[in-house]
Amino acid sequence: MPVKKKRKSSGSEDLGMKKCKITSFIRTPQAPTKLISEDEHFSSKKCLAWFYEYAGPDEVVGPEGMEKFCEDIGVEPENIIMLVLAWKLEAVNMGFFTKEEWVKGMTKLQCDCTEKLQSKFDYLRSLLNDTATFKNIYRYAFDFARDKDQRSLDLDTAKSMLALVLGRTWPLFSVFYQFLEQSKYKVMNKDQWFNVLEFSRTVHADLANYDEDGAWPVLLDEFVEWQKARQAS
Repeated sequence: MPVKKKRKSSGSEDLGMKKCKITSFIRTPQAPTKLISEDEHFSSKKCLAWFYEYAGPDEVVGPEGMEKFCEDIGVEPENIIMLVLAWKLEAVNMGFFTKEEWVKGMTKLQCDCTEKLQSKFDYLRSLLNDTATFKNIYRYAFDFARDKDQRSLDLDTAKSMLALVLGRTWPLFSVFYQFLEQSKYKVMNKDQWFNVLEFSRTVHADLANYDEDGAWPVLLDEFVEWQKARQAS
């Protein structure tokens, strides 16, 4: 994974993916504007020219370029497809694609234009259905979303990212979200982040199989106590 130089944030950053508020978990992308012929081979030159349609003077696709890119491919920045794409490109910073990330990732995907990328949407979505791959994407999301000078995710960003990756599939997500909103926590560390996924996969919605003597972080112990108290009242 390439090392990316630290950039100063700008007021326009909220136009990109940085710490977005999740407004839609999945939106149906626009249909490709044309069919891609199998004889239309990948072109590195075309891929690079495509990159420069969105890159700024520093040869990086930043928030404004990312907004235009999302508009052109017909996908909201908050769509989980963008997270999967970023994972495929091994992007280091949310809201930014470097030239190296773009060229390396798009070459692997064999995409050198908008239409070819749109034709890969079903494939990108399908990656979320594989348990091991989803786990890798989920773990990637933590480092992708956090400020690189911080070891933890601020809670607002954590809630937004959890909504993106677990909101569609975890029956207890809405309850857990409410718990986080009223909790004393201001950040979520990596251990807590990883354990939330494991909890969502192994603990029943009624919490009946929750092991209080298990090696769960305090955050999840407190969530279980909070939810049981609500159910008892």
